[in-house]
Amino acid sequence: MAETAPQREQTTSREFLTLHEFVKLARMKLPGGPWDYLTGGSETETTLRRNRLAIESIAFRPRVLRDVSTIDCSGTLFGKRLRIPVLLAPVGSIEAFDEGGAAAAAKAAQRFGAGCLVSSVSEPGLEKTVAAAPGGRTIFQLYVRGDRAWVDDHVKRAIGSGYEAFCLTIDTAIYSRRERDLGKRYQPRGRQRATGREFQAALNWDDIKRFKDKYTIPLILKGIATAEDAETAVGHGVDAIYVSNHGGRQLDHGRGSIEVLPEIVAAAKGRAQIIIDGGFCRGTDIVKALALGANAVGMGRLYCYALAAAGEAGVVRALEILEDEMYSCLGLLGAAKTTELDKTYLHAAQPVRDAHVFSAFPLLNLDDPGYSGR
Repeated sequence: MAETAPQREQTTSREFLTLHEFVKLARMKLPGGPWDYLTGGSETETTLRRNRLAIESIAFRPRVLRDVSTIDCSGTLFGKRLRIPVLLAPVGSIEAFDEGGAAAAAKAAQRFGAGCLVSSVSEPGLEKTVAAAPGGRTIFQLYVRGDRAWVDDHVKRAIGSGYEAFCLTIDTAIYSRRERDLGKRYQPRGRQRATGREFQAALNWDDIKRFKDKYTIPLILKGIATAEDAETAVGHGVDAIYVSNHGGRQLDHGRGSIEVLPEIVAAAKGRAQIIIDGGFCRGTDIVKALALGANAVGMGRLYCYALAAAGEAGVVRALEILEDEMYSCLGLLGAAKTTELDKTYLHAAQPVRDAHVFSAFPLLNLDDPGYSGR
């Protein structure tokens, strides 16, 4: 008899005790093409490494003799509670990691109490994905592949299907050169299906004004990396600024996302919600971003490892471990809730290891085929 979802989650809770265990099992399960697509970046992968370097260049300044007998790890986005302030970031061709694709991710987020951004280039598609997670915190993310009528169709379908917000990715005017994929002649299905790229390249601030003039659904712009563009975005009434460099997968030699965050927060001046992704893998990473002014943290690679390792139940378990890590971090910092965090809890520091896509998991050993990860 097949396990029910709650039974599977109980099994997964016993099976996985650390986050790096998901990475190890995902590597064992995934073929080379999907694995490199998941873990790689563009060209020299400098931006990818700088994401981790920037996070690892921040140390904590803990306070003591604070009452932390009760700790609240929750956050809010658009005025609604998240069990932890985490969003599953949009991932194109996510079905390469689990046959449930975006629906499995959305169901996991709904079961746990996190948010989920659904990529327009993921299966099973706009309507079926949100229908799989009724009552979940789902947001639709669009790559523009058609004219204004084409965009309007997707906005109306997203509104009609019950998505709570709409996200435009704006850092993909030109497709990057991802040499891990090119070297292995691997092309994800999302890129195989991609047409109308000229419409993404032509996207501009007039399109943002048109959206805000026409629709009331909250608008998120994903891919902002400078104070200047943040200022322009809030001037257009954008509801959320999503600080991102596409996980180091678009422009090479960019800055790490968390390094950019303070100038974005300063430019927004509270006029928009702030979301950030880029190298975030641990509960301590989330706490650092919140202390610098983010409202929520997007995680992409991490939950894909969990999805590849153990499907929907794996994603739920990864979120549980992140919550445990946040709980420990907040308590040891002397903060009883996330709203108490600010930059006084942080200090610049020298990293203790070379930054790379797995440097958040120093116990991980992918080179030893006999190593179980546990």
